Amino acid sequence: MRHPFDCGARVKKPALYLKDERREYVTEWVRVMTMDDKRFLGMFGLSEAEAIRLLDAPMGSEEGQSRYVAACELANYPTAGAIAALTRAIENTAPELNNRIVRRKAVETLGRLKASQALPIIGDCLKDEDNYTVENAVWSIGEIGTDDESVLAAMAALLDKPEQTYRVIIHTLAKLGYQTGVEKIRGFVDHEDKTIASAAVTAIARLTGDRALLQTVTEFLFHPNVYTRRLCIQDLIDAQYWEAIPEIAKAPVSVVFRLRGIRALADAGHAAGKLSFTEVQPPLEKALYDHPQDITMVHEYDPPPTLAFLIDELFQTDFGRCYLGSQILLTEHRDAAKAAVMAAYMDKARSDYGAHYHVMKLMGWLKLDMAYGLIVSEGLNNPQPQFLKSRYAAALTLGELGDRAAIAPSKPVWIRPCGR
Repeated sequence: MRHPFDCGARVKKPALYLKDERREYVTEWVRVMTMDDKRFLGMFGLSEAEAIRLLDAPMGSEEGQSRYVAACELANYPTAGAIAALTRAIENTAPELNNRIVRRKAVETLGRLKASQALPIIGDCLKDEDNYTVENAVWSIGEIGTDDESVLAAMAALLDKPEQTYRVIIHTLAKLGYQTGVEKIRGFVDHEDKTIASAAVTAIARLTGDRALLQTVTEFLFHPNVYTRRLCIQDLIDAQYWEAIPEIAKAPVSVVFRLRGIRALADAGHAAGKLSFTEVQPPLEKALYDHPQDITMVHEYDPPPTLAFLIDELFQTDFGRCYLGSQILLTEHRDAAKAAVMAAYMDKARSDYGAHYHVMKLMGWLKLDMAYGLIVSEGLNNPQPQFLKSRYAAALTLGELGDRAAIAPSKPVWIRPCGR
C-alpha cells in the first residue's frame, strides 16, 4: 500500500525533517496535470447510446448509479447527441452530492469535446455555488477557447472570490491571452501556496513577455512539497523557459515529470533557434539514467535511519524520499540492502508500481544477478499499464548486470512506448 505524504515525526523511526522549514500544504492538483491523458477514457466500453441512456437515467434508479461513468464515456463521442445529453446533465441542479459530481464531470467532458456550442451553459457554471463545478467550467472554457470579454472578465473576477481554485483560473486566463487580467494575477505571485505563485509568475511572463521572475519558478523545483515540484515543471513548459532544463533534470520528482519537461522545453528551444541538442544531451542523459547521485535532495534524516526505515521509504508517493532512501541504501547499507531489497520485492513491491520502479533499479546497482529472471519477466515484460515505467527501469538494470544475453529481450522496450 502506498503511503501519503507526511513530513512530520515518525513514531519509533527517525524523524524526517525538511531542509526548507516552510510547510505549505496544497490542494490536490493532479487532475489538472492529467486532463489531456486520453488513455483511459474508453475503459468502460460503453457505446454512445448506452452512455446517453445511463446519463439520462433517474438518480435514484439502479442505472442512475452509473451516471458518472456515462459522463466520462461520452468524451469518446463528439456528436450532437452526446453534447445534448451532457448539457441536460448540467441543467439538472438537484443538490444531492452524487448529482453535483455528475454535473462536474459533464462540464469537464464538454471541455474535452471542445464543444463550443455548450459555452453559454458552461459560462453560467462560473456562477455556481459548487467550487469544483466552477473549476471545471474554467478549465473547459480554456479547452474550448473564447475571446468573449464578458466570459473572460467573469473568470478574472473569480480571483477576487475566496476559496476558488486560483491556479486553474490563472492558467486559463494566460492560455486565452487575457492581458486585462494581468494586475489581478500579479497579486498572486507571492501567494503562500507556491503552486499558485508559480502559476502566477509564469502567467505574467506569458501575457507580458517579462521573464525576469521565471528563475523563481525554477527554485520551486526543490520545494519541500512534492506537488509544488511537479506542477512547476508544467509552468516552466507553459512559459517555454528552456533555461530550466539542467535544473529539471535534477529535481526530486518522478523521471516521467522530468523527461516530459525536458522534451517539451528542448523542442521549444530548438524551434526558436535558441537550443542545440549538444546543450540538452548532458542533463537528458542524467535524467534517463535516473541515479539518486544526480538528484538534488530536499529531505534529510536525523538521526540516521535504519535499514527497515529506508526500505519503507521506497514506497512513498513523494519520489524525493524514494531517491534519498535509495541513495543511502547504496552508500551506507550496500551489503545488507541486497537481501532487504529482494525481501521487499517479494513481500509487496511487486504489486506497488512506485516501489516496483525503484526496486527494479536497485537490483542493478546492487548487482543482484540472482534476480535476472524476475527482472525480465516482471520488469522488462510486465504488460500492466501502471508498470510501464518499470520496463524502462528493468532495461537499465539489465545493462548494469552486464549479461549480454539481455540485449535481445531488451530491444522491444526501446521500440514500444514506455508510457507517460
